[in-house]
Amino acid sequence: MRRSLLFVPGNHPGMLLNADVYGADALIFDLEDAVAPSEKDAARILVRSALQSSGYSGAEIIIRINPLDSEFIQEDIKVMAALKPDFIMPTKVANADDIVKIADMITQAEIENGIVPGSVKLLPLLETAMGIENAYEVARASERVKAIFLGAEDLSSDLQALRSKSNEEILYARGRVVMAARAAGIDAYDTPFTDVNDDEGLARDAQYARAIGFTGKAAISPRHVPAINEAFSPTQKEISYAREVMEAIKEAQRLGKGAISLHGKMVDKPIVDRARRVLDTARALGLGGVDDE
Repeated sequence: MRRSLLFVPGNHPGMLLNADVYGADALIFDLEDAVAPSEKDAARILVRSALQSSGYSGAEIIIRINPLDSEFIQEDIKVMAALKPDFIMPTKVANADDIVKIADMITQAEIENGIVPGSVKLLPLLETAMGIENAYEVARASERVKAIFLGAEDLSSDLQALRSKSNEEILYARGRVVMAARAAGIDAYDTPFTDVNDDEGLARDAQYARAIGFTGKAAISPRHVPAINEAFSPTQKEISYAREVMEAIKEAQRLGKGAISLHGKMVDKPIVDRARRVLDTARALGLGGVDDE
């Protein structure tokens, strides 16, 4: 269950040490934007040491590596794949061919380290106009790809658009990423909200991301993690309604009815599917009031 994904600078020993205390479902150890070129080697060593010495309390581990056309990617993959993280996050992904090349590099690193090929998954970061337009092809490029991720800051620059809190400039990109992910049967993750001090704005943005179909949302500040977790967790009202739907379906089956209404509305397959997802999520999060089906 990945509701919140917290970015952790790979060159910051203090943040690496305490990364798991904020309640994020996944930790993104950043070897790219947060790290100056002169510090890449040191960051790689720090992240490797951190992963070797800490279990991070069950949080999933994601490594954001440098772009395919950079001088750092081969060493990033060689060192990080050997640690068998849950995901590697390739950056500036433009098309399916990028994914194929990166997947081949990971396979080679897995073989060299005695790891079953395919163990390390991919979470491509789409942050260019080309990447957004090729989102579905990227999502389908490899069995390793289990989710795609929208990066709005670099995308806005590539679009020559003005970045805003209203996010109007990324409306199309958000929809495109969600559509591509769902069509490919994988997850979709939303870009971070960058104003660290605007708690209300962050809450609204996270709720909107969930409403349009994102699986979860990234954070650049630990302060944002609780609000993101809340936004992507079913409310007690949603859980109660989902239980009512499932009970209504059971009653319809008992009575041999092909259709049934609840609170004056017909209960059809999309409503049942949504109810099942709500209850599955609630169970995964250990929320109260959910019985086994």
